[in-house]
Amino acid sequence: MRLGVKSIAVLAVAVFLVWGCRKDDEDSSNSNTSTEDGMLAGSFTIYDDSPSAFSFPGTPVSNENDLRFYNGNSLFKKAWVAYGASTTARDGLGPTFNSNNCSGCHLMDGRGRAPEYFGEKSSGFLVRLSVPGMGSDGGPIPEPTYGGQLQNQSVMDSVPVEGEVRVTYQIQTGTYPDGTPYELQVPTYAFENLGFGPMSADVLTSPRVANQMIGLGLLEAISDNDILALADESDADGDGISGKPNYVWNIEQGRATLGRFGWKANQPNIKQQVAGAFHGDIGITSSLFPVNNCPDPQNVCANAIGDTALEIEDHTLSDVVLYSSVLGVPRQRDFNTTDVIEGKKLFKQIGCVKCHNDNYTTGIHPEIPELSGINIHPYTDMLLHDMGPGLADGRPDYEANGNEWRTAPLWGIGLFEMVNNHTNYLHDGRARNIEEAILWHGGEAEQVKNQFMNLSASQRAQLITFLNSL
Repeated sequence: MRLGVKSIAVLAVAVFLVWGCRKDDEDSSNSNTSTEDGMLAGSFTIYDDSPSAFSFPGTPVSNENDLRFYNGNSLFKKAWVAYGASTTARDGLGPTFNSNNCSGCHLMDGRGRAPEYFGEKSSGFLVRLSVPGMGSDGGPIPEPTYGGQLQNQSVMDSVPVEGEVRVTYQIQTGTYPDGTPYELQVPTYAFENLGFGPMSADVLTSPRVANQMIGLGLLEAISDNDILALADESDADGDGISGKPNYVWNIEQGRATLGRFGWKANQPNIKQQVAGAFHGDIGITSSLFPVNNCPDPQNVCANAIGDTALEIEDHTLSDVVLYSSVLGVPRQRDFNTTDVIEGKKLFKQIGCVKCHNDNYTTGIHPEIPELSGINIHPYTDMLLHDMGPGLADGRPDYEANGNEWRTAPLWGIGLFEMVNNHTNYLHDGRARNIEEAILWHGGEAEQVKNQFMNLSASQRAQLITFLNSL
């Protein structure tokens, strides 16, 4: 799986071409780095609002890391194949899986969506599974027959697909205080064509869509202290918003550490997040997850494993982690227009920033110094919040209960339609636009949502225009 001289030469050409285009864009733009100029990620801000907006590395990235970035990019996008194929550099797929490559869930490094029709194989949608209780690592206990995630594809006909998910929606109507009507779609999930019999009667489920990849290394570089300073588990200030950290099992450290990534902040760092996705989504083993994803009842799955060697080596995994860490953040658009300026004021005025924190300076990143000491504006506190019964999945994940979700970063959300040709939001993609996503907020966010609803129609439009500029 090591690169040959020819491969390195090709990568170097790619680096030069894409780097040159990116630098031309930057040099032709205002280089002022103040927040008033839309610089959401300091030197990691990207001047691009095309379908490729999520796919460029920030600057400055060292020459060595630039080469690793483009190797990681290749590994992120290329398909993995079943064991025994002639492409030995990327074999080991499955035996069951949800996608055969990372881009199958994170198309153009963007966000997944719920399936558009029953049987659609790869759209960046999956369902987590567990049963009540807590495992030895403090995390969820996998469902005994299907494991921690339902997988809807397999490498060969002799290995049954675990099952499929049918998503249906009912329309829920409502009215703003000013009389303006709105609609929300309420999802229902059903499991069909289960390949190994019924699930446990007490199974807990949580549908998820894949998140956008931008700015992850910057979020990883925020110090624990800066995140914990925003926590208020007992709501000491009486504003109705608590925010609590999730502490999750860190495999390499052998202890629980602060959770940062995933919809419930259930992964401590990018490396474990990436290795977990390789394992759960693609069926690729690594030094962090060395055992193939074949629960005991699935004998035919276990028998299809070609060998027990790790399917992605540490140096290869490291390049994908580097790629995932240094993707830049697109510049805010239309930041100096009246509607965006007024919308930002309203965003702060009604209290959205109490969870969607808009300002950090990154600490010292231990492996990628380029990510250190950067003023960023991700609009997240990285903490868990009770979002009310409407969004609850009822499935605990480490210290996150069934009502709690990590505050989603907002940078890049106005580009989903450009990058991924959809405007689906929230953990399961149920919200068809930003307005619906706001209206689904409950629990700790109920008061802020009500303040949004009490704004005039023009003010609501300004706030949404601001969010779409991010």
